[in-house]
Amino acid sequence: MDNLINEKRIEQIIKFLNSLDIKSARFIEIINSKDQLIIQTFNEALTHSSSNKIINYEKLEFFGDAVLRLSASDFIDRKYKNMSVGNRSELRAQIVSDEWLTQLGKKIFIDKVIIKGFKAINDKNSKDTIIAETTEALIGAIYKCFNSIKEVNLWLDNFWEKDSEIFLKAPYKFNAKSSLQEWCQRQGFDLPVYKVNEVSQNHGDPKRFFCEIYINGSKEACCFGKSHKNAEKNAASILIEKIFLKKN
Repeated sequence: MDNLINEKRIEQIIKFLNSLDIKSARFIEIINSKDQLIIQTFNEALTHSSSNKIINYEKLEFFGDAVLRLSASDFIDRKYKNMSVGNRSELRAQIVSDEWLTQLGKKIFIDKVIIKGFKAINDKNSKDTIIAETTEALIGAIYKCFNSIKEVNLWLDNFWEKDSEIFLKAPYKFNAKSSLQEWCQRQGFDLPVYKVNEVSQNHGDPKRFFCEIYINGSKEACCFGKSHKNAEKNAASILIEKIFLKKN
C-alpha cells in the first residue's frame, strides 16, 4: 500500500464509504477488500489541493461532473418517461446543481473525511464550495472504480426520488429569478430591477447583503443574503411565492 496512506486513513475511508449504504454486493466486497488502487482513488477524491498540490480531487471532480449529469439523465429517463425534453433539462439542472451537491455532501458528512491544508481549514467562505466539489469528485471516483453508473445510481436515486418530487411540486421556487422575469414579461411589465447594498463586512454573514426588487418602479420585495447573488435569489423567491400564492 502507498506509504502516503496510513492504516488509520484507510479505515476512515472504508468506514465512510460503507456509511453511504450503497445497496450493491459488488461495491461492498470491493471496498472492504482494501484494494490498493480503489483506496488511492477515493483518497484522491477526498483530498483538497491545499493539502496536496499533485494528488487531490480536481481531476476526479472534472470527471464527476460528466458522470453526475449522465446518472441524473438516466434517473429522469427511468422515473419520468413521459416528461418533455425541456422539463427534463430543468429538473436535471436542479438535481446536479452546486447547491444540491453541497446539501448532499452535508447529509453524508463528507467534510469529516476531507483532507485540507491549513488555508482551506480556516477559510469559512470556501467550506460549502469544497463540500460540493469533493462530493462531485466522490461521484467520479465511484464511477472510476466500477466503470459503471450503476453504483452511482444505486446511491443517488434515493436522494433524487425525494428532491425531484419537491421540485416538481413548486418549480418556481427553485428558479425564482427566471420565473419572476418570465412572469413580468407575461404581464407586460418591465424586467425586475434588483438593488443590492452591502450592509456588513463580515464574510459568511447571512445578512451581509440586502436586496430590494422593484417592478415598474414599485418596491415589491426585499431580503438579506450572504452574497450579492444569494440576496437577489432570496428576494426573488419571496416575491415569486407571493405571486403564485395569490394565483392559487
